[in-house]
Amino acid sequence: MGDFFERVGDYIITTSKRVVQFVKKTVSDSRFKRYLPLGIVIFIAIVTLVTCLPRSEPEPELTPEPPVISESPTVSPTEPEPSPEPEPEPEPEPEPEPEPEPPYTGPRNPLTGLPVETDISGNRPMAVMMNNHRQAQPQLGISKADIIYETLVEGSTRMLALYQDISDVGVIGSIRSTRLYYVDLVQGYDAVFIFAGGSDEAYSALRSRNITRADGVHGPHFEIFYRDPNRQHLNYEHRLVTTGERISTRFPTYNMRLELEEGYERALSFTEDGTPEGGYSATDFTVKFSSGSKTTSFSYNTEDCLYYTSQYGSEHRDGNDGTPVAVTNVLILRTSISAIPGDSYGRYKIVTTGTGTGYFVCGGKYIEIDWSRENNTSQFKYTLKDGTDLVLGEGKTYICIINKTVELEIS
Repeated sequence: MGDFFERVGDYIITTSKRVVQFVKKTVSDSRFKRYLPLGIVIFIAIVTLVTCLPRSEPEPELTPEPPVISESPTVSPTEPEPSPEPEPEPEPEPEPEPEPEPPYTGPRNPLTGLPVETDISGNRPMAVMMNNHRQAQPQLGISKADIIYETLVEGSTRMLALYQDISDVGVIGSIRSTRLYYVDLVQGYDAVFIFAGGSDEAYSALRSRNITRADGVHGPHFEIFYRDPNRQHLNYEHRLVTTGERISTRFPTYNMRLELEEGYERALSFTEDGTPEGGYSATDFTVKFSSGSKTTSFSYNTEDCLYYTSQYGSEHRDGNDGTPVAVTNVLILRTSISAIPGDSYGRYKIVTTGTGTGYFVCGGKYIEIDWSRENNTSQFKYTLKDGTDLVLGEGKTYICIINKTVELEIS
């Protein structure tokens, strides 16, 4: 269709040119002047027609689109994707602090300060004279004593073991004879004394002071004692024993006072941690009782805060069950010790009244102390160097009475 209109247009233009030439010729010819206006009109019409004819516009050239090239992505060495950092675990919420337990207000053992199931504070303690000769080892029932006193007898030492409740101790012994200074110690506790024989001075004091007692040699109350069949290989004096059960079941049948004397007040006081403030290190030390070979060593255990004892070159253990002898407190009291003049047995005079100095050891520390005792019926009173009363740690106590001339090294 576009070509058709283009040909028509060219035809009209050619015709128009011819018309123009014809008009020029006609104008020059006078014969045709009268037809001039008509020619002009025809000319204008032709021009208008040509102008109004649609022209075919050239079709736009198609610009070729660039070919689509499927480019393969450049393959680079695969790098491991960085691992995402682990999210921090939420901090655990702090556990609520347990409410502090209310302070214990129940009954306590008056010799140790430790809690007990039933109130035994009004009972008289039992004081047993324990053989400590080398040939008499092992001792029986010694590990359950609440308080142990050790001091010299001729040729060795003996121990006074005090029990607030003796009922479950088991076999106790071997039991030996007493001396006057042991009688003094027993009386200070208003205790019932269990022994086998004694010096003339001791018997004189026992009778004059009316000490409640069970004597395995002269009586009374032989029936609580027996010779241990397991000790037949030992000398006769190393075989005598008793039991906690015999004492606790038979003593109530005797005409014997088993409650503390009215008005008796105990001098000892305790605290949960008796470590002396400002004390010096005391982890291992040895106590000499004389210039001879008898010593007792103490070694501090930081796990249970107890001092474990050794003697005669080995650990001090209970012959009943092998339990070690271990205590919370160690008291070392210095006093005057001298041989009794003219005594054929080599017995000692040991002063347990008046005043003196000593050491208190607890919790791996030691300090110097003073002691005093008014008379034979009084209890020991212990004070710090500033005059304040000494407070023991809750637990068992071992008391060594030594000559004030004996050197003592504590480290």
